[in-house]
Amino acid sequence: MSVGSRPLVVGIAGGTGSGKTTVAHKLAASMPGRASVIEHDAYYRDQAHLAEAERAGINYDHPSSLESDLLAHHLRELRENRGVDIPIYDFAHHTRRRDTRRVEPARVIIVEGILVFTEPSLREQMDIKIFVDTDSDIRLIRRIRRDLEQRGRSFQSVRDQYYATVRPMHLEHVEPSKRWADLIVPEGGDNKVALDVLLGQLGRVAFGRD
Repeated sequence: MSVGSRPLVVGIAGGTGSGKTTVAHKLAASMPGRASVIEHDAYYRDQAHLAEAERAGINYDHPSSLESDLLAHHLRELRENRGVDIPIYDFAHHTRRRDTRRVEPARVIIVEGILVFTEPSLREQMDIKIFVDTDSDIRLIRRIRRDLEQRGRSFQSVRDQYYATVRPMHLEHVEPSKRWADLIVPEGGDNKVALDVLLGQLGRVAFGRD
């Protein structure tokens, strides 16, 4: 799996709460200083021009809610060994913050998100595509916990959004994107065997053993 001096780009998709973020960060933590993680969620479009009530009505689970072209551009820059400044999103207010996060090129670039396989411009930047497959009831519980604890959401807003957009968009966009995956990992970060296999493969690139 030699890619010369160009960074290896790994895409990790899966339904909300599937454990894809855990997989991404476990892989990166096993390659300290040689892997960077980029979240597709950081590229949600800025809704500052809308009133608060209107922002809440946006379908944030549809591909159009994300500025995927910008992410694709950033991946191209990283593959050319140029650093990028990625957005920081305020999920409580549905706006982008003024500051950004600097990401420098690394041997392995991991990009994760529920919709990273739905956009051809993103898929064509990926050397390996991994889909994390987890039962829907487990994903729902994780989604509720994350939105309440990390994103400042109310339970009612999480519940309403799940039935209005999260579940329908999962069935329409996320689940079908599984067909683009090179590897399917059941149960996400709890699948130690799958993680060990992935680390064995990625480690050869990260540490120059490919």
